[in-house]
Amino acid sequence: MSFINYGQREINCKIVYYGPGLCGKTTNLQWIYQRTAPEAKGKMISLATEQDRTLFFDFLPLSLGEIRGFKTRFHLYTVPGQVFYDASRKLILKGVDGVVFVADSQIGRVEANMESLENLQGNLAEQGYALEKLPFVVQYNKRDLPEIAPVEELRELLNPTHHPDYEAVASKGIGVFDTLKAVAKSVLTELKRGAGA
Repeated sequence: MSFINYGQREINCKIVYYGPGLCGKTTNLQWIYQRTAPEAKGKMISLATEQDRTLFFDFLPLSLGEIRGFKTRFHLYTVPGQVFYDASRKLILKGVDGVVFVADSQIGRVEANMESLENLQGNLAEQGYALEKLPFVVQYNKRDLPEIAPVEELRELLNPTHHPDYEAVASKGIGVFDTLKAVAKSVLTELKRGAGA
């Protein structure tokens, strides 16, 4: 899954932010990008469609250390939330090392969250991945809005296998880095296990 660049002595890992439309995937990536040191990140690329957009950038978190003398660079992607961009979602999931599922906490969006999670599982299965075997973190976003579902209810529906999960208000940065650190740590643990480090 991860790509090793021997010339640069880097291991490149792909983390995909998945979730229904307008749940806060883009907001998460923008917050991370704005607060990452310029020398540690690449350019943010935004691919806009009529009603949605896909974001991508990579960064090199210096604090996460090395694996056998290789630095670890993370490539963060969002998928388009709208269902009719499913081909794009599948393409973005190719070679994924870790997934963040961003759930919209609003009561009216519970069904959209469940549909998106089922879609994620189906798209991963088509590529030979099982969600329960991947580094996976759930973020319950928009906790500052009125009429939100209780976290316990969301957890029961979206995270019954008890992967790490966080409450968030991505527009204010709350929970954004907690979520990223959790998935990055999980990806690194898998890499070290695979490298026998």
